[in-house]
Amino acid sequence: MVSVGYTLLCEQAGPVDLIDHGIRAEAAGFDHLLISDHYNPWVEQQGHSPNAWPVLGAVAHATSRIELMTYLTSPIRRYHPAMVAQQASTVGVLSNGRFTLGLGAGENLNEHVVGAWPHVTQRHEMFEEAVQIIRPLLDGEKLVYSGNHYEVPEAYVWDRPDVPVKFAMAASGPRSCELAGQYADGLIAVQPEPRLLEMFDRAGGTGKPRYGQVAICYGPDEAECRRTVYDQWRWFGLGWKVMAELPEPVSFAAATQFVREEDVASSVPCGPDVEAHVAAFQRFVDAGFTHVGLVQVGGPSQVMFLDWARDVLLPRLREL
Repeated sequence: MVSVGYTLLCEQAGPVDLIDHGIRAEAAGFDHLLISDHYNPWVEQQGHSPNAWPVLGAVAHATSRIELMTYLTSPIRRYHPAMVAQQASTVGVLSNGRFTLGLGAGENLNEHVVGAWPHVTQRHEMFEEAVQIIRPLLDGEKLVYSGNHYEVPEAYVWDRPDVPVKFAMAASGPRSCELAGQYADGLIAVQPEPRLLEMFDRAGGTGKPRYGQVAICYGPDEAECRRTVYDQWRWFGLGWKVMAELPEPVSFAAATQFVREEDVASSVPCGPDVEAHVAAFQRFVDAGFTHVGLVQVGGPSQVMFLDWARDVLLPRLREL
């Protein structure tokens, strides 16, 4: 059975509401929680961006069953990789082993707050070094590391769960799939592309989890949902090569000034039709993903969505 997730999107809710949404998602019957780990919202209309890690700790303490995962943490600029390993292990303890660390190379939007955003070639080198640091620290090893980008004179994570925290890596092409197959316990992809899973398998990922995420906007009024998606989600179609480079929320607004409402609504199901939302989820299932998280676009609609998901959407998804 595919694990059905709910996304705590830090860009569209404050920390107190996010904790409440996590508790409600567990009560509704979701299998796992994803949480975004950003410094800025994508566009100013979203209006939020609290630190994900305190929220994770609170959600871990307030829940008992649901699996937890960052989607995604970048360990190359804003966080040093040794600190990421410590944070992840702490949440692993607080959650009694329910936490998986999701890693990606990040975006200028969130990482430039601590310094210049490196060139993509350098970022890939930094990311590989980061996972070489994180992996042994999660596993309880004392680490001494000297690389081209990071120095760890000596590090050891003292508080760890009984079973070491696992981590999954985002991938979008052959090299990143190879890295994920070599180092990670799972693959993350933002598009339902079977070729990525095939490359991951060939690199050593056979039998490991594959995590995806799909955006929807449920509500009783389809027209209102379309407006919400256009207002808050029109940046998503830019593609990762563009999204990784833009530095500010106003940059995303400028880059999408000619996007139309119908352009966004064509890729994000909107309104009350459960079958439209199921079809979006099904594309990831058909591609071979084992874990698929849902993003309900629109901050104020989260409680309404979670109640509807409990009563209507989740029973339907369990039939797949």
